Parts: sequence; structure tokens; C-alpha cells
Amino acid sequence: MAASYVALLTLCLFLPPLLLVAWKHWRRGRAARHVTVVVLGDVGRSPRMQYHALSLAKSGFSVTLLGFCNSKPHDELLQSDRIQIVRLTDLQRLAVGPHILQYGVKVVFQAVHLLWKLMCTKPAAYVFLQNPPGLPAIAVCWFAGCLCGSKLVVDWHNYGYSIMGLVHGPSHPLVLLAKWYEKLCGRLSHLNLCVTNAMQDDLAENWGIKAVTVYDKPASFFKETPLDLQHQLFMKLSHTYPVFRARSESSDPDTERSAFTERDALSGAVTRLCGRPALLVSSTSWTEDEDFSILLAALEKFEHLIDSGESLPSLVCVITGKGPLKDYYSRLICQKCFRHIQVCTPWLEAEDYPLLLGSADLGVCLHRSSSGLDLPMKVVDMFGCCLPVCAVKFQCSCSWVRVSWMCLFLSPLFLEKMGRRAYTSL
Repeated sequence: MAASYVALLTLCLFLPPLLLVAWKHWRRGRAARHVTVVVLGDVGRSPRMQYHALSLAKSGFSVTLLGFCNSKPHDELLQSDRIQIVRLTDLQRLAVGPHILQYGVKVVFQAVHLLWKLMCTKPAAYVFLQNPPGLPAIAVCWFAGCLCGSKLVVDWHNYGYSIMGLVHGPSHPLVLLAKWYEKLCGRLSHLNLCVTNAMQDDLAENWGIKAVTVYDKPASFFKETPLDLQHQLFMKLSHTYPVFRARSESSDPDTERSAFTERDALSGAVTRLCGRPALLVSSTSWTEDEDFSILLAALEKFEHLIDSGESLPSLVCVITGKGPLKDYYSRLICQKCFRHIQVCTPWLEAEDYPLLLGSADLGVCLHRSSSGLDLPMKVVDMFGCCLPVCAVKFQCSCSWVRVSWMCLFLSPLFLEKMGRRAYTSL
């Protein structure tokens, strides 16, 4: 009788692991040419992960892309028959209770929801994960990989705890907990990618993580925009945003005119308007790591230069993007009494954004890296469009110089240079 109990106990102990191993081998066989890409954020605002998915699809893999679907991804990704987008539910924080309780509930929900989605999707040989945000995604993806036989690849864009530190301060308990979690769970991955050599060195020296640097490159659709496409874009945007509308009517009522271009009614030829305003473009996620008061101060300086008799054009400043601080800066913009400057804060479709960059005279990037180790992809996109860029200087920003000479780093003389740069860019 005792032998029977021992045999039963042994079976209960060893059968589940054996079944799990058999299940993992079965799933691994089905997953050989499939990859899951995970973004615990908006897919449409995660271009690097979209490019990963497209590259994997072009290499013959089938791809499942998990993420929030708050904005439209690129058409090329939507049209690929090898890529399936699986929507994750974006739970907003509770409106009641302490902030730490609200955050805790959100993290628990995301962990359970993400694990469920990973277990229900097609078996994958690899799980590509964007970090940040990595809480709770790194641990969840690693656990799902243990169950399903997938290997975890973490793409380090920055450190999540350093971004939290901008809001709560570097010594806040939540920030310290996030740093401990990120450092611990980051070592569980099978392969790591990062965006700069400086981050590669920091991961190796301070985190014990070996990573491969994969620099961002602009997609093929980031290029100079032909004049006729510029005109089509300006006319399209003029229906919604007045800054793109013509300042005066043409003498020919059949001529189609925007603030920057006009199309001849007879020949159909598009030309730039004489005396058109300069077009300055910046994109942002409206978060604490971008201080747009710098740009507003520069615009005030530009206005002062014109008022003091400088021969400078009027200026249209377009700031694209969504984010938590957009309303705050929109109120600041409304308080300004510009006479020669118009500011517009649209959210553009994925196909219109590269066209706008390729039509602009100057790009501005106010990204201040929370860790000092990452590079914003927006500058790379601007370079792809041959657009001169004014950017905040920080630890890794000189890496851009290896890629392009078209970058003016912000210095104490930035306000003066900014005003004149918009003019010389024409």
C-alpha cells in the first residue's frame, strides 16, 4: 500500500514537468518561423518596433504584433500578409484611491492580460519586447517564454526607471523599485538590443547585460517630398488647420493656393509662393523629457528680431504628437501674442508625417534623455528627409554627427541661432 502511495506521489510530482516539456517541444516545432513583437504602448507611436516587424516579415517570418491600437500604424505594416496585429486593452488608471494603488492595479491587470494574450497567440520562436515600458512586460514575456519555449529578445530604447524619475524624483520608492525590477528581470532575456554604444557599455558595466547596438535608420518613406505632393499635403491639412491656408487669394480664381504653394490652373505646375512663411516642424510625445518652453522662448526671440527690423520671413511652427502635457503647453501657446508666427499642434496620420518632414525648412528636437544614453528616432527621420535639425545636446547626441552634418546642437546662443537658422534654411 505504501509503495502505491509513493508511486502516485512520484507520478504527481514528475508528470506535470514532463507534460510541460512535451508541450514546449510541440509548440517550438510549430513556432520555428514565427515571432511575437510586444509593445506595451501605442503601436502607431512605436516606429522602431514597427520596423522590426516589417524586417522580420521581409525575412520570411510570420509576425504577431501585440500592443495598444490608439493610432494608425504605417500602411506597409497593415498591408503585409505576414503581420497580424493583436490589440491589447489599455487600462486607464483608477480615478479614486492613492496613486500607488492606482498604479498597482494597472500593473496587475497588464500582467494578467498580457500573459493571457501571449498564451493565446500562435507559438513563437522569439518574443521581441520594447523596453521601456518593461514593467511588468519583461517578467511576463520571460514567464510566457518558459512555458511556451520562446526566447526573449529585449530592445532597450532607454531605462524605464529613469523616465519615472523625471516625474517622481530619482529617490522615490517607486523609482527605486522599478530600477531593481528592470535590472533583475533584464538579465532574464536571451538576447538584448540597444540604440547606442553608450547604452551598450552601461548595460554591460552596471547591469551585467550584454547587448548589441542597432542604430535607428529612417524608413524608405522618409525622404524629401516632391513639390506637387507638398501642395497636396498642404491643401489637405488646410481643411482642418488654418495655418496651412493661403494668406491671400490669387488673381486667377481657378488657381489653387495654400500658405506655401500654388498650382497653376492651366498647366497644373506647382510653385512655391513668393514671400511664403518658413515651415518649422517638431514632433513630441508631450512628456517631461521635452521642455517646450525652450522653443516658445526661441519663438519670442524670433518675433523680437522681426520687430527690430531683421529681414526674416514669417514662421509657421507645427508641433505634432499626443501626450499628457499637450494641454499644458497648448495653454501656454494661446497666451502668446505672436504677430509673425503661427503655431499648430496637430496629430497627423502615419502617411502624412514623413511628407510634412520632407516639406519643412527646419526640424527641432527638444528631447532630453532621462538616462543620457538614448537617441530620439525623430531626428533620424528628419535626417532621412534631408531636413536641418536643431537639437538639445546631451551625452549621446554627438552620435548623430557620425550620421549627418545637418544638426545644430542647442547652446547658450541657441535663441539667436534659432531665429536666423529658420531664415537661412530657406
